Amino acid sequence: MLTLVTIAPTPEHRCAVPDVEVNGTELAWNSSEVLSWIHRDEGGKYQSCLMFDSYTNKTSKCNSWVYDHTYYTTSRTMDWNMVCDRRWMLAVAQMMYMFGVFTGAVTLGTLADKVGRKTIFYISAVMQLVLGILVAFVSEYYTFIVLEFMYGVFGSAGSYITGFVLTMELVGPTKRTFCGIIFQAVFAMGIMLVAVWGYFIRDRFYLQLIYGAHSLLLIGHWWLIDESPRWLWAQGRKLESIDIVDKAVKINRKGNLVDRKEFIANQDIKASAKSSEETSYGILDLFRTRNLRTKSLNVCLSWFANSLGYYGLSLSTGKMSGDPFILLFIMALVEMPSYTIVILLLDKAGRRFILSSFMIMGGTALMCAAYVPEEGFFLSPYILYIVFFGKFCIAGSFAVIYNYSAELFPTVLRNTGLGVGSMCARLSAALTPLIGLMDSFDKRIPMTIFASITLISGALGTLLPETVDKTMPQSLEDGEQFGIGDSCFTTGCFGRSKSKEKHIKLDDG
Repeated sequence: MLTLVTIAPTPEHRCAVPDVEVNGTELAWNSSEVLSWIHRDEGGKYQSCLMFDSYTNKTSKCNSWVYDHTYYTTSRTMDWNMVCDRRWMLAVAQMMYMFGVFTGAVTLGTLADKVGRKTIFYISAVMQLVLGILVAFVSEYYTFIVLEFMYGVFGSAGSYITGFVLTMELVGPTKRTFCGIIFQAVFAMGIMLVAVWGYFIRDRFYLQLIYGAHSLLLIGHWWLIDESPRWLWAQGRKLESIDIVDKAVKINRKGNLVDRKEFIANQDIKASAKSSEETSYGILDLFRTRNLRTKSLNVCLSWFANSLGYYGLSLSTGKMSGDPFILLFIMALVEMPSYTIVILLLDKAGRRFILSSFMIMGGTALMCAAYVPEEGFFLSPYILYIVFFGKFCIAGSFAVIYNYSAELFPTVLRNTGLGVGSMCARLSAALTPLIGLMDSFDKRIPMTIFASITLISGALGTLLPETVDKTMPQSLEDGEQFGIGDSCFTTGCFGRSKSKEKHIKLDDG
C-alpha cells in the first residue's frame, strides 16, 4: 500500500482557470490572472477546490485542476483527478489493497497449512510479479482497484505473511525474536527503497514497472529456501523434515545429525499421548473465560492501534511540508534504531514495558504534533521531528506485539490468537485512508484519532502480564490462569515481573 504514496500522491493543486487552462495549457502558478480566479487560504496556499468568478462575484466548485509538478511529473491522482469531491477514489484504492491483504491472510493462510508454506509463497511471488507490472498499464480506475485488491492478496498476504511464517518455522526458538524483528526491519528498508526510486523517477508508469520488477528477486527463492520442517512433520513427511534439519546442522556446523529411527519413534510416542487429550478449539474460546477474554481484547486493541498509527503516519508523508520522498525515506529510516533498541532491551526490560511505554510515548508525540502551533517557535521542522519520534516509537511497539502475542496465548489457541490479532491490524489499516479524509473538517482530526487510540491501548497494555522467562501456557486452562494478578501495578513495570511464579526459560510452545 505504501507504494501508492509515490504512485498516486496528491500534489498541491488549484482549479484550472476557465477557458484559458485547457488542453494542457497552464498559466504561471502565481500569475495575476490565476490570482483573480483562485483565492488563497489563511496559509497562503491556493484554495484547491473553489474558484471565484469576478464577473458574477460568486464562488463555485471547479471540475478541472492544475497540479504543481515540483515533485511529481505524473500521478494516478492527476490522471483521474482524485481530489476534492473525488478524494474518496484514492481512499477506496488504498482500502481495496488492505482488504486484499485481509482476504489473502484468511484464504492463503489456510492453503499454506494444506499445501505448504513454500508453495504458497512461490505462487504468490509469481503473481506479485505479474500484477505489479500489469497494474502499470491500467488506465481505467475500477480495473486498477481490482488489481490493487489482487496485489494485496498475493503481495502482502501471500508473499510477506507466508514468508514471515516460513522464516519463523525455519529457525530455532532462541533466534525467533531476532529474526522476527529483522524481518520487519527489512520491510522498513523496502519503504526506503520506494522513496529512493520515487525521488529519481518521477513518472508513475516507469516507477510502477520498477516496483513490480523487484519481485524478480523472489523467483530464485524456490531453489534458495526449504519447506518448513515443522509443516512437513505435521503432514507425515518426517524423513523430508529430518533431511532439512540435517542440512541446517551441516551448514551451521553445530549440533549432531538426527538419529532418524530413534527420533521418529520418540516423537510418535509423544504425539500419541498428546492426541488422546487433544480437543479442537476456535476463536470463541478466546473469549469464554474472564482472564483470557480480557487479555485477548487487550491484545486485539494493541494490534489495531499499532497498525493504525503505523500506516496513518506512513500515508501522511505526502501532506507534510517538504520533499515527500525524503520525508518517506526518513520515516522508514527512524524504524531501524527502534528495532535495534527492541532487540537489545526486549529480554531485559520486558515485553510489557517496551510495548506500553513505546505506545504511550508514540501517542503523546502524535498528539503534540496535532496541536502545537505551526507559527512562532514551533515551526514545521519541529513538528516533523515530533512525528518522526512518534514513528520511531510505533515501529518499536508494532515489532513487539508479534512475539508478545505468541507468548500470551496458550498453545491450543496460539495460531488462532495471532490470526485474530492480525485481522484487527488489517482492519485498522483499511480504515486508515477513511480517517485521513476527515482532515476536510479539521486537519487535526486524523492525527488526534491515531494518537488517542494509541494512548488508550498503551495505557491498557500495562495491565497485561509479563512473559519474559515464563513458561508459555499450553492448555486452555493454562491460558486462563496465566498472568492472573500480574500487571504493571502489582509486579512492577520494568524487567521481569516479580510474581511468585517460578521463572524458567521459555519453551518452544
